[in-house]
Amino acid sequence: MPEFSCILFDLDGTIVDSAPGITATLAYTFGQLGLPIPSPAELVAYVGPPILDAFRDLAGFTREQSEQALDIYRPEYLRAGVFDAQVYPGIPDVLKKIHESGIPLSLATSKPEAPATLILEHYDLLKYFDIITGASEDEVRSAKADVVAEALVRLRDFGADISRPVMVGDRGHDVHGAAAHNVPTIFVRWGYGSPAEEVGTIGVATNAAELTRKLLG
Repeated sequence: MPEFSCILFDLDGTIVDSAPGITATLAYTFGQLGLPIPSPAELVAYVGPPILDAFRDLAGFTREQSEQALDIYRPEYLRAGVFDAQVYPGIPDVLKKIHESGIPLSLATSKPEAPATLILEHYDLLKYFDIITGASEDEVRSAKADVVAEALVRLRDFGADISRPVMVGDRGHDVHGAAAHNVPTIFVRWGYGSPAEEVGTIGVATNAAELTRKLLG
């Protein structure tokens, strides 16, 4: 019996390096708002967390300001930024092997489902997923704990065994969001997280081959 009965995968920083498109769109957004544009290093910190949370926590925006920024960010990202990304080496093979193993696989991303699906389609990875779960379009469901909860519901309704799930992600919010539902996390080191964000995980992977071994044995 496989160690894990179903697998949940983060997207940004785990499957794709989406920072170029996201940070360029953020720079555009700050410019449109007439605000100073944060440095490239500062903008990278926005990649991964729910975007409204990032506007609040990193830019200090109020809810109203965050929603105004989102109204600028979202159409520009879909117009120009969504495909300014690159799949991490070896990840297509990891997803293919999970699919071939028969272990149900769900995306679990804080990115809204529409652009997440576009990215997976663009890189011919959508075929490996049984379930696509992301933030709702209105961002009401965007916290990682809420996304994980929804992914587990959809997997269960799909007929998957959700008794031994595992999350794969690159940021602390992946770890904590999964832990809220007693889901352990395997942390990937090629993403945007720091070593401190590995705390509480059941393992780390430094490359795709290592991740495959940890997931499938």
